[in-house]
Amino acid sequence: MPAAAALVLLNASLTFGNVWPTLKIQWHSALSIELAVCVLLLAVSHRWAERLARRALPAVWVLLVAGHYLDVTAPGLYGRDFNLYWDSQHLGNVAAMLARSVPWWLIALVAVAVVASAVAAYLLARLALGLVASAVQRERPRFAIGALALVAIGVFAAGQVSGRHTTGLTFSDPATGAYFRQARSVLAMVGPGRVAPALAESPNLDVDLRGLDGADVMLAFVESYGAVTYDNPAFADALGPSRANFETAVHDAGREVVSAYVESPTFGASSWLAHLSLLTGIKVTDQYSYTSLMTSSRDTIVRAFSRNGYRTVALMPGMRQPWPEGAFYGFDAIYGRDLLAYQGPEFGWWSIPDQYALAKLDALERSKRPRPPVFVVFPTSTSHAPFGPVAPYLPDWSRTLMLDAYNGADLARAAAPDLTNLAPSYARAIAYEYDVFAGYAREHADDNLVMILIGDHQPPAAVSGENQPRDVPVHVITSRRHVLDQLRAHGFRDGVTPARPAAGELHALVPTLLTAFTAQDGEAPATSSPQ
Repeated sequence: MPAAAALVLLNASLTFGNVWPTLKIQWHSALSIELAVCVLLLAVSHRWAERLARRALPAVWVLLVAGHYLDVTAPGLYGRDFNLYWDSQHLGNVAAMLARSVPWWLIALVAVAVVASAVAAYLLARLALGLVASAVQRERPRFAIGALALVAIGVFAAGQVSGRHTTGLTFSDPATGAYFRQARSVLAMVGPGRVAPALAESPNLDVDLRGLDGADVMLAFVESYGAVTYDNPAFADALGPSRANFETAVHDAGREVVSAYVESPTFGASSWLAHLSLLTGIKVTDQYSYTSLMTSSRDTIVRAFSRNGYRTVALMPGMRQPWPEGAFYGFDAIYGRDLLAYQGPEFGWWSIPDQYALAKLDALERSKRPRPPVFVVFPTSTSHAPFGPVAPYLPDWSRTLMLDAYNGADLARAAAPDLTNLAPSYARAIAYEYDVFAGYAREHADDNLVMILIGDHQPPAAVSGENQPRDVPVHVITSRRHVLDQLRAHGFRDGVTPARPAAGELHALVPTLLTAFTAQDGEAPATSSPQ
């Protein structure tokens, strides 16, 4: 019966699932509540059914299919839902990033494929809905189809009310739910009844940092550095040599490293939520809280360091446009793409290698004498998706700022990422970060320096896998015994390998760090070397 085949096709178009970690879909044995509602509508309004099936319903169906596709694909690729209101603001940058990382013909092919898919979905929906509309013109098929649709709606409603599904029928998540969530997001922020989310109390950031004894402090958010680098055996093996080199470099510089896991407030993207959480000590899990906090006058650890005589610096190699958020944090200086003045070969969308950014920081700030101690916040960019191409690490740091720092062989090794398999590119990018920070530790073995390296979130689900925790590593590198002892008491362990359970949530790390940086009563800061 053509109508039965049409119903199967329409149902499949709203119940498919994602094939992780790809853009592909696969069939799922479930029922669509939207199909049941649509069939009941056609049965009840059978006199206008064919007109509806030709005009309004096919376009509506395409929107439902698109919403369902986004609803099942975004979590599979990124590990979180797509928020149309907030994420669409970054689509321009994403498009520009892909334009630098992907051949133009592939982008054009994808665009053509998207348009062709939409047209095909419309024509198939129009054909299938037309067959159903023709069927309900006859009395017996109309009552049979309408009755089945009514039963399906009743079973679905009963399950929603009771929270139990005992009939054996499985329903796909409603495609309309994606649009309702998006509409709720917009209304929450710009609607007439918008309400700013309540923010948690700020921790006490008015502390005395004498325990640092005037040391420079670098807080590096290592982009996409997640627990998967330890949990996944393939990543752990690939990163083993660079990780060992990093730990050796720390000890060669006369310092120690302690490590722990903390739970990030985000997964796969939205790094700024993790940055704001750590820099304020307030948990920020969504863009609503982010916006509300950014318009407040809450304290930040940037201002806490400033009150203790530090010059506060944001090192932002990935920043291509003005960053008004810097005023909220209270930085004295913000070095984005323009001020870093990189003129070497560009490595993908992010273009500026992290090694160059650190060398430029030294030239702009840390090499000056005399000067106050410096507190640096450094979100890395090399390990940001799509994780390549990765600049070669330069063992000779004196070459880093030279225009001819990289030769032809170096550039040839900087392979573009394979967007269908990001795992190798991710491993290369994280290995590069280990090598850069290892080299920086060796270069500054005699400096009065404390380093904090923390992952801002796990990589997207396409790399980290499905249903992964939000744990990220944090490493504190110093020679100050009282700092190390305090951190050990809060769940940190010696070495570069963290242990579970996590030491808490990322924002809760703030009081732990600040307490460790405070000299103990009646005790002078203890160090085993000048660092």
